[in-house]
Amino acid sequence: MRTKIVDPIQVQKIIRRMAYQVYEKNFETKELVFAAISGQGKEVASQLAKELIEISGVKVQYLEINIDKGKPQLEDICLDKSEKLTDKSVVLVDDVLNTGRTLIHAMVPFLAAKVKSIQVAVLVDRNHHSFPVNANYKGISLQTTLQEHVTVVMEKKKISVYLE
Repeated sequence: MRTKIVDPIQVQKIIRRMAYQVYEKNFETKELVFAAISGQGKEVASQLAKELIEISGVKVQYLEINIDKGKPQLEDICLDKSEKLTDKSVVLVDDVLNTGRTLIHAMVPFLAAKVKSIQVAVLVDRNHHSFPVNANYKGISLQTTLQEHVTVVMEKKKISVYLE
């Protein structure tokens, strides 16, 4: 059974609020790197970056992290752009934070690049963390069972969140 938790209008409001939070924490920063986890994280990052630019004028560098969410392996993680990241602030963006495994693996290339900071933004935090990863910016927190599944769906450039 599939239940809609958040509709596209609510998602837009949530993402706008998150953009204000990112700006509040980074108001002195001239440029942020938005690093999107491949899949739905890419769309969340795109909309979040668009909102941030609209409200602040902060320059956003955008890149995608290709990672297999089911079996993240350090040697398989790659960034779609190899631009200079040294001393830059990175906002790592994904759709759902569950155990934290994907996000902790996704941080490795940024540690090697000696970035200034890594912040995490997620649309949904399920609160089943097995790794020391917490979201600096989260759209919603859901208390779910381990058997339930949260799905972020993109339909006609609009995001919805479902619980299955």
